[in-house]
Amino acid sequence: MAALHGAGARAPSGGWRTATVVGVEHPVPGGVLLRLDVTDRIDHLPGQHYVVRLTAEDGYTAQRSYSAASAPDDPLVELFVERLEDGEVSGYLAEVVEPGDVLEVRGPIGGWFVWDGASPALLVGGGTGVVPLVAMLRTARATGRTDLLRVAVAARTRAGLPYAGELADAGALLALSREAHGIRPAGRLSADELLPLWEPGQTGYVCGSPAFAEALGTVLVERLAFAPSDVRIERFGPSG
Repeated sequence: MAALHGAGARAPSGGWRTATVVGVEHPVPGGVLLRLDVTDRIDHLPGQHYVVRLTAEDGYTAQRSYSAASAPDDPLVELFVERLEDGEVSGYLAEVVEPGDVLEVRGPIGGWFVWDGASPALLVGGGTGVVPLVAMLRTARATGRTDLLRVAVAARTRAGLPYAGELADAGALLALSREAHGIRPAGRLSADELLPLWEPGQTGYVCGSPAFAEALGTVLVERLAFAPSDVRIERFGPSG
């Protein structure tokens, strides 16, 4: 496994590569999990993402960014893609791509929303915003440092949450707004539920829709007393 970069170190980055699709799964409705064998791959840090570019026969191109769910020691790059309505790239990846297909990808990308593998962190994800957090959890398992991470995730239902089983097995708090989970009644993720997950020295990682990321980032600062500089936020959603 490649050594993780310490805080403040420059994150790795890669240019355009070809990637062969090795595996295609549909673990939740409207989503696809892709396993890619990337040519001359540069190991990523947990939290980084890749751009996938599609090129039509007439030369028209469309590209979108997707966080890696795989840990750096995984020989393949794993991406989870949510099928968006009228999504040019997500629709193709979710409905057309098959094992053996070749895609254009660029990455890894990003240097802010990354975990160094050595410092305590509170991970908060909403919906498909759990994907980069899964990469962090898998990295912690590979290095034997799961003690460093505390995790809370939110979704409408368990069936619609990517990696729900893996997150639950890792001890993550699952906050489901439309159904009960164990003894927890249906309801949104609250500040009171996050308070027991706080530990000194944590960095907060919040990933989800713009509204979710804004709300939970505010909770970490105003209710859990995180310094704003210690909260890293990544928003996802449709792009033009």
